[in-house]
Amino acid sequence: MKHISSIKLSLLFIIIYLLTTGTYASDLEKEKRWRDQIVDSLMDGEAVDLPDGQHNFLAIFTEGEGTRKTGLIIMHGIGVHPDYPTIVNPLRVGLAEKGWNTLSLQLPVLPNEATGKDYEPLIPQASPRIKSGIEYLKQAGNKNIIIIAHSLGTVMAGQALANNSMGISGFIAIGMGSSGAHYLKSINIPVLDIFGSNDQPDVVASELQKLTAASSNPDYTQIIAKDADHFFNDQEDELIEHITQWLNDRTN
Repeated sequence: MKHISSIKLSLLFIIIYLLTTGTYASDLEKEKRWRDQIVDSLMDGEAVDLPDGQHNFLAIFTEGEGTRKTGLIIMHGIGVHPDYPTIVNPLRVGLAEKGWNTLSLQLPVLPNEATGKDYEPLIPQASPRIKSGIEYLKQAGNKNIIIIAHSLGTVMAGQALANNSMGISGFIAIGMGSSGAHYLKSINIPVLDIFGSNDQPDVVASELQKLTAASSNPDYTQIIAKDADHFFNDQEDELIEHITQWLNDRTN
């Protein structure tokens, strides 16, 4: 028998998963495992279960230390969770310390072997979760709501905002690459596009593409953070400061 490469095994695993679930859907068992792990170890914020029309999903609400009436929806990158230690946890906790209410969403996920291409059918499935998050923040008294998304989360947010602004007041895209750039043509709310000079090659190369796509938006800002990588490792404080300054100019 010929040796089957690990890549072929990974692809086979994903195909079997999709066939057995009958649809391109989030791995709910994986979501449940993460939920159990996160809830048991949560230090900051409150775990809440929100509906997406078919299932409940995990979100983490962290009340801001102040009287601001703006809620921030945090959207993670590929295949992770709403309390991931890079980007996600620092933002949801750090921005709450600055006074904003944050709500970090569990987005649709696939098995670990899945690639960005495998996620494409799941992108529209983020919209019901975003809408549920918006409703939760509105019921909590937030007057304005802004989305902060990282990596694949920027594509999911971009697709939702391009089709329907959903009453969102602003969009902060961290590490958005070419797969999300075209959505900027149809997004007319304030946008902060921030990425690192040492980001992934596709993200760095999409600088001009994003500037061109957003050329009709009078409140589009692009920031290239010096020496930062895709996850702003060791530069979380600088990322929070960039976002804080942008938010302070546009929210209460």
